[in-house]
Formats: sequence, structure tokens, C-alpha cells
Amino acid sequence: MQAAKTVAPSPTITSSVDIVDWRPEDPTFWKDQGARIANRNLWISIPSLLCGFAVWLMWGIITVQMANAGFPFAPDQLFSLAAIAGLAGATTRIPASFFIRICGGRNTVWLTTALLMIPAAGTGIALQSLETPLWVFQLMALLSGIGGGNFACSMANISTFFPKRLQGTALGLNAGLGNFGVTTSQLLIPAVMTVGLFGALGGDAIPLVKDSATLIGKIAAGTPTFVQNAGFVWLLLLLPLAVIGWFGMNNLLTVSPSIGSTRAALGKIILFYGIALVVSAIGLYLYLPSGLGVLSGNGMWIVLALVIFGTLYGMKFAASGEMKASLNKQFGIFRNKHTWSMTALYVVTFGSFIGFSMALPLSITVIFGNTHVFDTAAQAWVHTKNPNAPSALMYAWIGPFVGALIRPVGGWISDKLGGSIVTQWISIVLVIASTATGYVMLLAYKSATPEDYFFVFMALFVLLFAASGIGNGSTFRTVGFVFDKDERGPVLGWTSAVAAYGSFIAPVVIGGQIKAGTPENAMYGFAVFYALCVVLNWWFYLRKGAYIKNP
Repeated sequence: MQAAKTVAPSPTITSSVDIVDWRPEDPTFWKDQGARIANRNLWISIPSLLCGFAVWLMWGIITVQMANAGFPFAPDQLFSLAAIAGLAGATTRIPASFFIRICGGRNTVWLTTALLMIPAAGTGIALQSLETPLWVFQLMALLSGIGGGNFACSMANISTFFPKRLQGTALGLNAGLGNFGVTTSQLLIPAVMTVGLFGALGGDAIPLVKDSATLIGKIAAGTPTFVQNAGFVWLLLLLPLAVIGWFGMNNLLTVSPSIGSTRAALGKIILFYGIALVVSAIGLYLYLPSGLGVLSGNGMWIVLALVIFGTLYGMKFAASGEMKASLNKQFGIFRNKHTWSMTALYVVTFGSFIGFSMALPLSITVIFGNTHVFDTAAQAWVHTKNPNAPSALMYAWIGPFVGALIRPVGGWISDKLGGSIVTQWISIVLVIASTATGYVMLLAYKSATPEDYFFVFMALFVLLFAASGIGNGSTFRTVGFVFDKDERGPVLGWTSAVAAYGSFIAPVVIGGQIKAGTPENAMYGFAVFYALCVVLNWWFYLRKGAYIKNP
């Protein structure tokens, strides 16, 4: 008599979005039911994350075009907008690290994506007039930080859907393709500013007062430009994504057992994001010269510590009942030494990627946009406009593009070889490449023809982005290997939160060293940090007798 075929049960649901039976490690369940649901959530998550990155990092390009269009702000005021977005985006990742368990994956990804419409629309409206005050742009930059937070909850969510053997590939796809938001922002914003994309709704054009550029070439001063499209264009993606996410994503109640009603879950997200943004605003007020400025300069490290711990304690203070108990349980990751080792290693990879993404356009503009001649009479370097300067808007996108493109490859290789061995090799590459980049920056910053060194400079930066992109995938694979399913999501979120401060640190450090006339020292300092993490990675995960051998 032929045995009856065993059929895996369908995932049990309590509503159209809530799944209470989820067994990705069961091969039969995964083949018959799990893969289809997991992949659907993944492919909704990817464009949502792309928009998060794009809105978060759009200020690096917007501020360049604001200067070209004649907005009446000093350079330091414009650059402060990118710093505000960077700090806020890193800080919102702290609460976002814990959202999946207490609010549900579908609820979290949908709302954090939909909220991006506020800074997108607000920025577009603000850019319609040269008379818009600075504080409005500062507020929009702060709210753009919501896009930075999206990464932590998006990665934590996707990690719960896939089995361990596919963690590197799934997380690499989500993060790598999501990271294309950086490149998308750098390419799309200059392009859409050249056309009246939204007709009368978009407002009037503003003539450029300085030359600008897109990927395909120069745009002369006097050309009408729709700088406001830099904000409005994201609504074309965010509106349909809000609909698709609402109807197409799922909450896994095996991971999020106490989310309560949808309204209550969404309220928690707004509460904790509000805490992160308020704490960020206080920290920025203490740091920025346009605010109180009492902690400017070297006080950056104090501000970062105050913002991180202020956000954590603000969350604990605001939480109550089951939410407080859930947070306390998740805060247990801080008692695990691997949380701290993986935080350092993720700073090496994602911190480098996002930091260099923010700092590269400014580095190109300052180092190669001027000639550098030593005046023997004055015993000082004289920096004057370089007529042969390369355009940052034409080249800055290449590095982030390569880093994002190669990131899924890092996850795939790590699934085959092991995350820690891949991290080890890319860390060594980062040590060598950052040292070489520093030396090239030294030569260019002391040259009357710095453009002679530009393509070597760009090649080295592309290597830095490629190595950090591969390392993003390998460190996520290690997290999936080291931590269990209850800790994996919060750890992914926490490490990504701390690493995201690279978007604030790298421009400040590189910019400060450029101002001091020693840009190479910034890269040499990064090389020392990378070398220390080579030792850390070997000690924890690769040596004989390592805490957890991987492989």
C-alpha cells in the first residue's frame, strides 16, 4: 500500500497579514510555503529601503544645487544640513532596531516608508523659494533621518523570514539593492532638476547663478532649474510603495507575539521615532555653530555619546507594560560580548560605505577643485580655482554604485566560505587602500595640477567602496551565524545604528583634516582602525580556540 504523501501545512494566519506559524528551517515548509512569502516580503522591502537611503542622503546633492541656485546661505550652513540628516538617520536606527519584535514587520516597514513622504514633500515646498529660512531646511533634514532608521528595521525584519543558510544572500540583496538609494539620489536629483516634471504643481523654475552638472555634462549658469524636484520626485515612488506595503507584507507573530492592534503598533513607532528625533535635535543644537555650539569641534564624540545613550534611556522611560518587558529583554544583547565585536566590525564595513558616500563629493570639490601652490614669501599654501577641476556631480556616484552593486556578492560568498574569513580579507584590503588613498590625497593637495592624481584617487575610492560593500554582506552573515533568532534582529539593528554614525563622523573628520591642510591624516587614521579590527575579527572568530569559529 502506497504511503500517503505528507503535505506541509500552510502558514497559519489570524488576519490577512499576521502569520503565527513560521518554520523557515523546515525544508518541506520552506519549499511549499515559506520561500514564496519570504521572497514577496523581500521584494517589497528592497524598494522601500532604497527610498529610505535616497531621502536620507539627498542633502549631499541638494546643498550643492542650492549653492548653484543662489540660496542665501553660507557654505558651512549648507554642509550642516547633511550633518543634521546624518546624525538623525543614525539615531533613528536605535529605536528601529527594536521595532520588529514590539510592532511587527509589516507595520514597521509600511509606516517608516510612508513617513518619508513628509520630508520629501516638505523639502520640495521649501525649495520653491529662495526666501525660505534656514530653520525650515534644518527641520526637513532632521525628518529625513527617518530614512536612515529604515535600514535597521528593514534588515531585522528580513532576517526573520529566511533560514540560516540563506541569511547572507537575503540580507545582502536587501541591503545591497537598498543601498542603491545613495546612487539613485546622486544621479536622479541633478537630472530631474532640469525639467518641469510636475507642471504648475511643482512651482516656478529658479535660474542657476553658478555652473552645475549632471552625469552627462555641464549646465551653464543662467539655466532655469527646478531644484524643488529634488524632494517631490520621491513621492512618485513612495505613494505606490505605501499601498503595496500595506497589502503585501506580513507580521510574523512567532517573532512579534505581543504587537497588539495595528493602531497601537503604529503609535509605538511614532513615539520612539519622536524620542530619537528630539534627542538628535538637542545634540545638534549643542554641537552646531548655528545653534548653541558649546560642543563644536572635538565635542563631536561627546555629542554622539549623549545622543546614543539619551535615546536608549528615553525609550526605556517612555515604555510601559509588555512593551517595557520586551525592550528589557532585547536590551539583553548588550550583555553579549559578540554584540560589541560585531558592532566594531560593522563600523568597518557599513560605517565606511556610508561615511565615504557623504564625504567623497566634498573631498573631490575641495582637493581637486582648486590648485595648490606654496607661496614662499608668505610661507603658506595658496588655493585658487582650478580651471581643469573634475565635477563632483559627475563622479561621486561611482563609488557608492560599486559598493551597493557588489554587496549581494559579499553575502553569497560568505554563505559559501563563512562570514568571518571574508571580513578578514576585506579588512586587510581596507587597511592598504585607505593608506594609499591618504598618500594620493597628500600629493594632490600639494600640487598645482591636482587633476593629475584624480583617476588614481577615484580608483582607490572605488576599491574602498567595493571592499566595504563585500564586507557589509559578510558581517551580516556572521551575525546570522553567531546569534539566535531572538537576538539576531536587535543585533542587526543596533550594529547598523552605530555604524550609521559614519555618515556624521567621516565628513567631519575628513573635512577637519582638509581645513588643517592634512587630508591624508584622516585616511591614515581610518587605516589604523581597520588594522585593529583585523586583529579583533581574528581573535573572536578565526583563531584556534576562537569564541565562535566561523568557519
